[in-house]
Amino acid sequence: MNNSLLWQVRAFVYRHFAETTYAPSIEDTGRHVNIKLEEAGTLYKELHKRHVFFLEPETLTIRMANPFSGIPTDFRVHANGKTYFANCAWDMLGIPAALHTDAIIEAVCAESNDAVQLEIKNSQVTNSDLLIHLPLPFARWYDDMVFT
Repeated sequence: MNNSLLWQVRAFVYRHFAETTYAPSIEDTGRHVNIKLEEAGTLYKELHKRHVFFLEPETLTIRMANPFSGIPTDFRVHANGKTYFANCAWDMLGIPAALHTDAIIEAVCAESNDAVQLEIKNSQVTNSDLLIHLPLPFARWYDDMVFT
């Protein structure tokens, strides 16, 4: 396995999410890195295996590249004039950190269905009275990333 190429693909996927708010297709990745689709698919599978990102089952479609979600979720992060989707409450805080920017976060509380809004300014949450509940300990997150 060509580790240099593997990390080029990883960097491209994250840069694509940061610039566009959505996951690149396998075709986008192949074109950008100048490799055949089969090789890009092999690299996607290896990155999935290493938990760098997560593919939709039986596909080469990126579901998650933490903290970014490849599908719409209840965790919207407005930053740099764009709206990103996070996978969970933890990741909604990770997007502004990854982008090194302020953000407004809109989320829905899973327990009450109440709307929640947070502001991240200068790397700080301005609504410090809110808590995030993680339903599973970190050691079990990879048992089922979609549920977690």
